[in-house]
Amino acid sequence: MSLKKKILVFITASMLFITACGGTGKNTPSSLNLHEVTISNPEVDTALSNSSVVIDTKTGRDNTPVCLKTTAPGTLTTGNEYAIVDYSNATEGYIMVNYLGSCAKVKLQITGPNGVTYTYNLKNGFAAFPLTSGDGDYEISVCENISGNKYSLSYRETLSFTDVSEFGPYLYPNQYVYFEESNKVITKGANLAAYCSNDLDVVTNVYNYITKNITYDYEKADTVQSGYISNVDEILESGTGICLDYSAVMTSMLRSQGIPTRLEVGYVGVDMVYHAWISVYIEDIGWLNGVIQFNGEEWSLVDPTFGASTNEKVLKEYIGEGTNYSVKYIY
Repeated sequence: MSLKKKILVFITASMLFITACGGTGKNTPSSLNLHEVTISNPEVDTALSNSSVVIDTKTGRDNTPVCLKTTAPGTLTTGNEYAIVDYSNATEGYIMVNYLGSCAKVKLQITGPNGVTYTYNLKNGFAAFPLTSGDGDYEISVCENISGNKYSLSYRETLSFTDVSEFGPYLYPNQYVYFEESNKVITKGANLAAYCSNDLDVVTNVYNYITKNITYDYEKADTVQSGYISNVDEILESGTGICLDYSAVMTSMLRSQGIPTRLEVGYVGVDMVYHAWISVYIEDIGWLNGVIQFNGEEWSLVDPTFGASTNEKVLKEYIGEGTNYSVKYIY
């Protein structure tokens, strides 16, 4: 059996859990693990009917969806008898972790250089986790459940990463935004992007589709358990979900279109309600930490949940310049 010295740690049930993912295009990291998806019967939202769009994508935006795949090649690894950390692709914006033990409930904690600790569910088999804090030291801990919310520390190590991709963490898939080339959301996203001439058209078209076709599930919101992970295809098919579902579906579509997209979790309003929304990166503009639409002068926040359930005037008054939003985690 083990010679390890067990250290008791406590992880509250309210902590969040994750893994890593992405899209393609001009912001695609230098990964070779690409898979192209063939799209038939492209569609465009009527919101763009008066926009200047390029139907012939050969002369405009390349709207072919490409899903980046996370891998554990074993070039750079560390660990012990309980866990292996493969950081061969750290410069791409993610690490892979494999739990080797037999405990049914295991948590992975990653504390980045910004001091924020992310807590994920961990199972046997490699899973990818994003390096959302950029360059610096990351403390990685694997904890096995003893009982209740009590966990013992099975592995801990601090690794230093440099040249971490700015966009990789927001293009590859992860636990909160998990998608593959076979997912229906990828096909739907490609259909919505098919006639778009630029990234802003794609964001607008995807946003409009989601806010018109997914309704808020109040019962689910009242009963959802800590650690809930969205199944993007199920949400797309059911047409209903909570804030995390809205954001995960939209993020999956945009990442597969090569648009770096952050799923952000934090608090909104004076009552500090826990919530999820997104921000996107547009070349020549930068990170839009508040985009629903651009009126020629200013942007408003990409929050598909509120966009689906709130009238435009109230939405803009609430969102303002984003001051009602406080980010805690970014996936």
